[in-house]
Amino acid sequence: MTDLTRDDVIKALSLVMVNEREFLGRWVFMNNVTVFEGLVAVMLTQNTSDKVATRVYERLKGRIGSITPNAILNLSRGELEEILRPIGSFRQRASRLIELATVVNERYGGSLEFIRNMNTEEARKTLMSLPGVGPKTADVVLLNLGKPVFPVDTHIMRISHRLGIMGGYERVSAFWIKLMKPNEYLMVHLGLIAFGRAICRSRKPLCSNCPLRDKCRYYMSNKTLQA
Repeated sequence: MTDLTRDDVIKALSLVMVNEREFLGRWVFMNNVTVFEGLVAVMLTQNTSDKVATRVYERLKGRIGSITPNAILNLSRGELEEILRPIGSFRQRASRLIELATVVNERYGGSLEFIRNMNTEEARKTLMSLPGVGPKTADVVLLNLGKPVFPVDTHIMRISHRLGIMGGYERVSAFWIKLMKPNEYLMVHLGLIAFGRAICRSRKPLCSNCPLRDKCRYYMSNKTLQA
């Protein structure tokens, strides 16, 4: 494990600017959408950049207005697929959204608003029981509802592993939950993503600009980065 401290993280994240508008999940929840609409928006970001997902979300919303289970089900499959086309695997995603809308209608009467009042564990379990919803998607929704969770995307996983925080999703998430304060989870989550995009990049990371390099296993073990 790493000897990373909370202060180390705060110092590193001071180097990047977080524009909440660039994170679709965060942006939609800032606009007081329903839990269902927020969930759909977050699902659009799966394996897709926020920029592309935002464009598709706006196309979907422009076509049906409020994103509800019934509004999705009232679209023909062909029309839904066409809206989702800019996203990879758009046919599979269309099937997933149709299945999600059907399940939410049949199981919960078309609304997921009750999740706001559930405890974190039950809310997470409920979301993950829905079609197409895994741990990260559930956690992004819950974090934006004010629950004490820490979503881990590809950027955060890469940063974590480079720092020596090893393991899968749950273990990495637990590390950040323990290290940071609950009221910091949201901005640290967004900050780490921004840090991964700007500095701790997948290719050609800017290690010389990183204040965490002396605690970074990736940097310390790579002599070419230290030259």
